[in-house]
Amino acid sequence: MRGMPKDCSFCSSQEIKDRTITKTDLVRVFPTNIPIVPGHILITSIRHVQTINELTIEEREAIFALIATLRTALQKIFGAEGFNFAWNEGELAGQSIPHVHLHMLPRKPGDGGITKYEPRDFLYRPGSREVSPEAELADVVSLIQKAL
Repeated sequence: MRGMPKDCSFCSSQEIKDRTITKTDLVRVFPTNIPIVPGHILITSIRHVQTINELTIEEREAIFALIATLRTALQKIFGAEGFNFAWNEGELAGQSIPHVHLHMLPRKPGDGGITKYEPRDFLYRPGSREVSPEAELADVVSLIQKAL
């Protein structure tokens, strides 16, 4: 197991801890501060690991168990009719934070999000993702927590 590096924002950021939607001993869920669509959340392991293969079976099961619960909440709150899931592993695949995490994006018609399904086209569009204010992210946290 790797330690929690001070430079890993998922391990050390107070902002991320403050906007946690839900947390277990194994995983944490929080909204990204640069959402592609409203309700864009990240599911990450508590333990600092970089790749899916480093996750324990229990950690993988905990991540996937939360998806069903979160799916229902995001459908209710954001009117989601579908979901995008993105898991980037390694710098060449677009992993910018070296801590394993799954993007979960609630989708509905006309949401302005992903329209092409080539990962580099929809996840890393330059200039298309503005940083959301913390107050707005806190509202997203509250809405999803109430729906869980």
